[in-house]
Amino acid sequence: MGFSRWLNRTVGFFVFFILDIVDFLLCFTYKTLDFFFESEWKPCYCCPPPEAKPIAAGGSRVGKMIVSERSGEYSKVVSLTRTKIHLDEISDTLYSRPSLLTRLTKLVKCFKKDVVKCCDESKKRSPSTKKTLLTVNSTVVEKLRRTPRWSDCHCTFCTSWLSSSNHSLFVNVQQPKDNKAQENVVFIHGFLSSSTFWTETLFPNFSDSAKSNYRFLAVDLLGYGKSPKPNDSLYTLKEHLEMIERSVISQFRLKTFHLVAHSLGCILALALAVKHPGAIKSLTLLAPPYYSVPKGVQGTQYVMRKVAPKEVWPPMAFGASVASWYEHISRTVSLVLCKNHHLLEFLTRLLTRNRMRTYLIEGFLCHTHNASWHTLHNIIFGSGSKVEAYLDHVRDNVDCEVTVFHGGRDELIPVECSYGVKRKVPRARIHVVPDKDHITIVVGRQKEFARELELIWRRSTTPQLHSIN
Repeated sequence: MGFSRWLNRTVGFFVFFILDIVDFLLCFTYKTLDFFFESEWKPCYCCPPPEAKPIAAGGSRVGKMIVSERSGEYSKVVSLTRTKIHLDEISDTLYSRPSLLTRLTKLVKCFKKDVVKCCDESKKRSPSTKKTLLTVNSTVVEKLRRTPRWSDCHCTFCTSWLSSSNHSLFVNVQQPKDNKAQENVVFIHGFLSSSTFWTETLFPNFSDSAKSNYRFLAVDLLGYGKSPKPNDSLYTLKEHLEMIERSVISQFRLKTFHLVAHSLGCILALALAVKHPGAIKSLTLLAPPYYSVPKGVQGTQYVMRKVAPKEVWPPMAFGASVASWYEHISRTVSLVLCKNHHLLEFLTRLLTRNRMRTYLIEGFLCHTHNASWHTLHNIIFGSGSKVEAYLDHVRDNVDCEVTVFHGGRDELIPVECSYGVKRKVPRARIHVVPDKDHITIVVGRQKEFARELELIWRRSTTPQLHSIN
């Protein structure tokens, strides 16, 4: 075990150093291509924000700006409209992804800084204005852009949201024929997925009794499936929650509802439970990405290293590491795969002679790089220190049944994450399904899981269940 671990780290050191160089070169490549196709230089997260400028009072500029003053593990996002200023947070992992190449670059910069130290002394900010001056990085201000970028897919499926005037999330609804559902169930998919993860697996397998009593609402998250994929969005937790509230809770006038969420969707489900504690009838989490952050450790960086440990084995860890640490390599993967998802679906059908359904490919590839990159960092990594507080709130203030399912062979989110939920919320029921992974916890056992969900919903009407320890 010790040798294999050493070999994994040694090989990983050289592989990821090469990837560092490739990503560095791709940065300049994409800046050139962006300018060629869009006549505009596009900012990226390769370097920390340059010197910022104060926000001008008044004016008609509309867009988003990154505030240079940092708060713990986050930078602030100022969203400007003609009537309001909104403050949001982005994860520091967008800018702070240490690599050997960046360390070498910093050494060079530190040397230059020492040489001109006497010149820099006069430019230091006074202590009295350090915390009161609101500054923003003017280089990352972008006006609202709704049209797809040149590297995004332009097919009718991926751009169907542009024909809608309200830009709400796409919600796949299945309800009784008489439209008299007694209860509502909201399904939230995970990272690189879509509502088809539920509609193609669970919806056809619910019993006739469930179909006649429940209204099922499976939502495509912002940036995924048929939902809007705005280029100006930073896909923060606040944006995701507001879109779900507007497109699902408000649109369908939900007073109470059950929540079923997978992977990344578990974070959003917990946040919804915190905001709407009296509305949640049951909370079912599949493979929740909860990592107990040690005291004194930066939560965002800790979670990123847990999810993406920069190792070449197993393959799932390598894929997660490439997607998390390399902005431009991941954009290249998105350019090759997502932009050509119809071709991949066709080849899959051809090679399998139509024996394999391609809904997982649709969910995995029908998104933009901007959406996946920011959602990964701002939700999974950026919520590293928040999930614990959410669980505390659910334990103390949300009176509903909590059930957690996890695949025994899940290599992406370890089973320990679910046991951590149990420690925070003692009444939670934990079900570890042997020989199932991150996807097959549902896919392949949809009939069984549909029955398990129906049992949970029936139990949620029993008063004494909330005292379970």
